[in-house]
Amino acid sequence: MVKPEQVLIIEPESELRFMGPFTGTSVTSYISLTNPTNDKVYFKIKTTAPKRYCVRPNCGHIKPKKSTQIAVSLQPFDFDPAEKNKHKFMVQAVIVPDDDDEDSVGVWSDLNPEQVMESKLKCVFENPITYPMPAKPTAPKSEVNTNNGKNKGVGDSVKSSPKVLGEVEEKLLKAAQEVNQLRVEESTLRQENLQLKEDLLKLKNAALGNDATLAAARGLTSQNISQLVPNSTNVLVAVAIAMVIVGYLLGKMF
Repeated sequence: MVKPEQVLIIEPESELRFMGPFTGTSVTSYISLTNPTNDKVYFKIKTTAPKRYCVRPNCGHIKPKKSTQIAVSLQPFDFDPAEKNKHKFMVQAVIVPDDDDEDSVGVWSDLNPEQVMESKLKCVFENPITYPMPAKPTAPKSEVNTNNGKNKGVGDSVKSSPKVLGEVEEKLLKAAQEVNQLRVEESTLRQENLQLKEDLLKLKNAALGNDATLAAARGLTSQNISQLVPNSTNVLVAVAIAMVIVGYLLGKMF
């Protein structure tokens, strides 16, 4: 059975990379799906290690000429460079003709497998580069102890080399940690961005449903104001008359 050619544009195309460290916190990578066709395309994300990853969203649909982003979070684990990684992801897609806003679950439950388009991505783990401690060089005794200490400068320079290398190593490790922290912050911001997009869509849908209620509320408010204006005018006239009478009486008394 020959599968139909994938219509979605998938980025990355073949490898989904995760940058360590992998202990203590989850590491998130992203898959971008673009629908270049004039039809609605349904998609589903599968993995060979479902307990190790959290995929959001793992299924849905993409409107014509639109894109969506999939967040793939790798759960914390003890990374072993010697262990061969065989985790893979599969992006399945299908075009459903005469679609009537059918939900994603219903589409896949009644689907002919020959209609499904499939693309595979291999997972790649990248741990920060670490540098081994350099071996401490030692100068031959003949170079240090001869000529009544004339070679003392050579011995001092040899002793200072490990210190310089140690400082370089410390700076490299610090830089690697800062890069990892930035990647974690980027992952967090991407997740917050996805959540904000979902909240914005909900607010737009709610606003469309509340237009009629808002119009009714505006009409009621205008009616109440029109009723309050005459009452306020009568009160002001009464206060003015009372002030005139009080002024007249005070003039008579003094």
